[in-house]
Amino acid sequence: MDALGSLLDAGGRALGVSTDLEVSGPPTLRSAYPVSALATASVGVAGAAVADLVAALGGSRPDVVVHRPLADAWFAGPTTGVDAALPSPWDPLSAPYRTADGWVRLHTNAPHHRAAALRALGASADPAAVAAAVRSRTADDVEAAVVAAGGAAASLRTAAAWARHPQGAAVAAEPLVAIEPGGTSTASSRWDARPDAPLAGLRVLDLTRVLAGPTATQLLAALGADVLRVDPPGWDEPATLPSVMWGKRTARLDARSPEGAATVRALLATADVLVHGYRGGALDHLGLGADERAAVRPGLVDVSLRAYGFTGPWAGRRGFDSLVQFSSGIADTGMETAGADHPVSLPVQALDVATGYLAGAAALAGLARRVRTGTGSSWRLSLARTAAELERARAQPPEAVAEGTVPVEHPHVRATAYGRLAVADPPLSVGGVALRTGDLGAPLGRDDAVWR
Repeated sequence: MDALGSLLDAGGRALGVSTDLEVSGPPTLRSAYPVSALATASVGVAGAAVADLVAALGGSRPDVVVHRPLADAWFAGPTTGVDAALPSPWDPLSAPYRTADGWVRLHTNAPHHRAAALRALGASADPAAVAAAVRSRTADDVEAAVVAAGGAAASLRTAAAWARHPQGAAVAAEPLVAIEPGGTSTASSRWDARPDAPLAGLRVLDLTRVLAGPTATQLLAALGADVLRVDPPGWDEPATLPSVMWGKRTARLDARSPEGAATVRALLATADVLVHGYRGGALDHLGLGADERAAVRPGLVDVSLRAYGFTGPWAGRRGFDSLVQFSSGIADTGMETAGADHPVSLPVQALDVATGYLAGAAALAGLARRVRTGTGSSWRLSLARTAAELERARAQPPEAVAEGTVPVEHPHVRATAYGRLAVADPPLSVGGVALRTGDLGAPLGRDDAVWR
């Protein structure tokens, strides 16, 4: 079995869907890891889940085709600026830094994470000052200090060290996708599936941020769902929104206020799917723990995403793709393979996007289960568990990436609040199902917090 077959098999078994599909085109992403296989497999598993849902709804199971270069392109970013380049998603301080005994990476894209890191390091907001502040400290010391201050950081570990780490061991013991059955669906739904839009009328409450969760809900929006993303006042991520907000609506409210909490509860009461990517315990603090969610909306398909898994000492830790790559050994393996003198991460945010497609597939599998059994379900995925699957696939024969690969075209030009943007073709074909990009649902907060 090659890496692609290994990853397809793992995803299909985790979700209980057949991964009988066609793959066209060559891999284009060069890496120490089979990252192109991960892109193709996660997109393919999502397509298989669409086909399974179509069959559950009474149709014939359609053929699934994944175009590898387009899957790679969507992992790299499906959108480009026509009149000007899109802004970088990285804050100047989000970078690897050499420490007294190795390397540490900071994630400072969010203002409060940036402030926490600077506070923990006692440094000014200048890359040279941050580098000087960490140079005499150990990587683990910097990681612990920043995390304790409310920031996000990860020291560079080898894959072997991560396997021995309590959190690495805990994640390795978790399933790629954890599934728990829910109660009987008794709430009404406006879901009105069509052959070309199997999720037409379906309501998806999106409580996610960069990047895995928004990837999942964008897939559901492309299939016709009414996706409503809810963000708190002041939150923004303008550099990533052009890649993950097509076809969605977006509202702002403060869920910590009584009025905001009541609105979220009311939205959930008539939602079909909830996708949430907040840290562990965050919804509990809002009065919407797992039991409460199931009671508010019987038959809910509940999809939860985390960075470092759901068990172990780091289950509630803040994390992002770039940090999980440092923690899990991916960036260290990249450095060793390349013979480099600095950490080498994957060429794209593959853990985020792959986990996002798998989460979207989980929502679809949950809906198929609800059609067949009349019951809801809960699904749990994490970036760290996806990283473990990628590490396992690395043992398979490597991908042959051709030299001089021709870049994928972005033929669909749209006028948006960010200027004219060009969007690539979808990487997936599922019979007569249409994958719509729709309108760019940004900037955040432009819509009311109500269902259509």
